[in-house]
Amino acid sequence: MSGFSLRRLALYAGGFLGPFGTVVIVPMFPELRTEFGASSSAVGLGFSLYLVPFALTLLFSGTVGERYGRRRTVRATYIVYALASLAVAAAPGLWTFVAARAVQGVANAFITPLLLAGLAEMVPEERFGREVGIYSSFQAVGGGLGPIVGGLAADTSWQGAFIGTAVVAMVLAAMPPDGAPRPADAGLGLRPLLNRRMVLLGTSFFFAAAGPIGVAVLVGVVARDVLGVSGTAAGFMLFGGAMSAMVMGPVWGWVLDRFGARRLVTPVMLFAMAATAALALGRTGWTLGALWLLGGATVAFVVVIFQSLGATIMPENRGGALSFLLSFRFLGHAAGPATLIPVVERSAAVGFGLAAGLGGLSIGAAAMALRLTRRSATARPETPQ
Repeated sequence: MSGFSLRRLALYAGGFLGPFGTVVIVPMFPELRTEFGASSSAVGLGFSLYLVPFALTLLFSGTVGERYGRRRTVRATYIVYALASLAVAAAPGLWTFVAARAVQGVANAFITPLLLAGLAEMVPEERFGREVGIYSSFQAVGGGLGPIVGGLAADTSWQGAFIGTAVVAMVLAAMPPDGAPRPADAGLGLRPLLNRRMVLLGTSFFFAAAGPIGVAVLVGVVARDVLGVSGTAAGFMLFGGAMSAMVMGPVWGWVLDRFGARRLVTPVMLFAMAATAALALGRTGWTLGALWLLGGATVAFVVVIFQSLGATIMPENRGGALSFLLSFRFLGHAAGPATLIPVVERSAAVGFGLAAGLGGLSIGAAAMALRLTRRSATARPETPQ
C-alpha cells in the first residue's frame, strides 16, 4: 500500500474512532455502577457529558483547526484523546471518569471536520462524494461495533476498551491530514459562519438528526420496551442497520458524484422519511430488524449528502463550515430522543410518524439554504462608474 493510500486510510480510521468512543460506554453501565458505587443516572453522565461538550465545541473547532493548521491540530487532538482515554480507564472515582469523558468529547469535536476537510483537498472534486461515502462507512462501523466491543470489555475488564482506544489514537496521531496554519487575516472565525445560509443548512441538519437520521434510538426502544426483544437481539438488530450503512456508503458516494448533493437533498430525504415511517410496520423483532436494514442504508445516504455539503459549501473554511453544521446535527441527536421516546412508548406508529415528519422540516430549511447559495453564486459585483 502506498504512503498516499495509507494516509487516506488513516483519515478513514479517524472516522471510526469518534462514533466508537461515543457509544462504547453504553453496555458498561452495570459494571460502572458497581465500580463507582453510583446510580444509572449518575453513570449516564459519562455519556451525556461526552456529547454536550462535543456538540458545543463543534461550533468553532473546525475554524480553530483551519487557523492553526489541520496537521498540527489533528495530531494534538489525537494525543489529547489518547490521554483522556487513559484517564477514563484509570479514574479513581465517578467525577474523574465523567471529566475525562468530557475531555474526550471536546477532542472528538476536532476530528471529523478536519479529516473531511483534508480529504476534500486530497482527492479530485469529481471523486469527493465517494470519499465521503467511504468515510461514512467507517463511521457506521464505529457506531455499530462500539456497543459490541463495549459489551465484551464489560464482561472482562471495561478499562480495556479505553486503553485500546488510546493506543489507536496514538497510532493515528502519526498520520494527520495535510494543512498548514493560516494567516490571522485569512477571514477565519465564527462570525462569517453566522449567516442565513449556514444557519438554515444547520437547521436542516438539526431536524434530520432529530428525525430520520437519529431514529436508531427509537428502534432500540421499541425493540426492547414494546416488542420485548432481548438486549442481545436488539444490539444485533441495531448492528445490522449500521452494517447496511457501511455497505451502502461507497455506493451513495458514487451516486453523489454522479448527480450532485444539491439535486439529491430532497429526493433522498423523502426516501428517508418513507423508510422511517415504514418502521411502524415492524410488529415483531424480525420485521423491525428487516425494516431497519433499509432504514440504516437511507440514514447513510442522508449523512453522506450533508457531510459533503458541509465540506464544500465554504472552500475558504472547509473545516469550520463542516464543524458548525455538525454541531446542529448532534444537538438534534440529543433533542430527538428526549422528545420522541415518550411518544413511541405509547404508540410506535405515532412516534415513527413524527420522526419522519421532521424530515419535511429538514427539506424546507435545506431548500431555502441552497436557494441562497445559488443566488450568491450568480451575483456579480457592480462595475465602478
